[in-house]
Amino acid sequence: MTHGYTTGTGPESAGPYGTAHAGEANGTPGMPPAVPRQRTTEPAPVPEPAAQAAGTGKPGRDRYLDLLRSLALVRVVVYHLFGWAWLTVLFPSMGVMFALAGSLMARSLKRPAASVIRSRIRRLLPPLWAFAAVVLTMMFVNGWNPGKDDGTWGLIGLVNYLVPIGAPPYPWQLGSPSGLLDVTWAVQAAGPLWYLRAYLWFVLASPLLLWAFRRAPWPTLLAPLGLTAIVGTGLVTIPGETGRAITDFAVYGGCWVVGFAHHDGMLKQIPRYVSVSCASLVMAFGLWWASNHLGPEGWDLNDIPLAQATWSFGFVVILLQYSPSWRELPGRLAQWDTLVTLSNNRAVTIYLWHNLLIMATVPLVNLLYRLPFMRSERGVEALSSTYTLWMFALVWPLIGLTVLAVGWIEDLAAKRKPRLWPNGTKRSTGRRSGSRAAHRG
Repeated sequence: MTHGYTTGTGPESAGPYGTAHAGEANGTPGMPPAVPRQRTTEPAPVPEPAAQAAGTGKPGRDRYLDLLRSLALVRVVVYHLFGWAWLTVLFPSMGVMFALAGSLMARSLKRPAASVIRSRIRRLLPPLWAFAAVVLTMMFVNGWNPGKDDGTWGLIGLVNYLVPIGAPPYPWQLGSPSGLLDVTWAVQAAGPLWYLRAYLWFVLASPLLLWAFRRAPWPTLLAPLGLTAIVGTGLVTIPGETGRAITDFAVYGGCWVVGFAHHDGMLKQIPRYVSVSCASLVMAFGLWWASNHLGPEGWDLNDIPLAQATWSFGFVVILLQYSPSWRELPGRLAQWDTLVTLSNNRAVTIYLWHNLLIMATVPLVNLLYRLPFMRSERGVEALSSTYTLWMFALVWPLIGLTVLAVGWIEDLAAKRKPRLWPNGTKRSTGRRSGSRAAHRG
């Protein structure tokens, strides 16, 4: 049995989906290929309440921030499916998500800290409980016994499926009697839960962090990078889950505090050329450090904490420095408005379930091998060579079905009326109708 981890790939390097592993069947007519592996080192975001455009003082959603959150979600799914290391450089989604959450947390802390923390925890836990109920049931039905593996501590660790203050336990290998599930399915399903732990830690620490930031902004902003240089490089090693949690906190702490700076207008007070130049230098250092400390997956920054911290820090500084505070998505981006709205309203659901749903595409794709015209050598070869693309095509409908099935729990957690498909269509239609009526009157 093991617990969640973020840095590194774990004891067994996982290739992208669709990659056969030694000793596994692949390419035999009538026999499905090896169940592809996926990386579990990077998760996705917890949604926040409607964002207020920075510096405007007007209520409403900042569609620029919503777009960034949606891009981060899509990037996480694609990364976990294909395992492309370069995606962590192209768009450091977790750094972006923590920065957005930090900005919104600073806005919320205009209210009493205790009520804000309660609200954040209330929004987080019910969707987690629904997910945990399904995953734990599957684990127990397939023969997992945490008490047998880790004794009393294994049973105590199950509390983290209710309140993610630490890493939840799960078995490294757990097949299913039907053979539909790969032996690593539990790792794939539960691995991303480290993000909830990190998010919860940041939420609990935010009143103190914001207090420190407003009294000593620069030391508070740069302290997480310094801490990462200590605990994320091996200079000081903290063993076990405590070490992983502290490393996560350090790696993404700078991004969280950049969110504070964005909300308070500090980034706007710095000349753009100065902030962009300094951020670029920090990012260049991150790439230099990564080039000399490549992990088992090469340029995957999840394996290189200091590179992840510095690259993500500089990246979000530039993104938020140029933040245009859109009230509506401009130009051609407007055609994606409903999907951006839906993904923001169901970010927790998409994040929690996407890894398990990626695994669920495997038996669906394998059914194609049973088709008569796919039993030839050429048919098997064609399907095997496009296996991951088929999974990519299938995972989005599955995510949509999951949003319909359990996404409404996010509304209950936020004390809203449950909605099956909250993509903003009805609201937008209502506004347009009202506008036309006013014009006619």
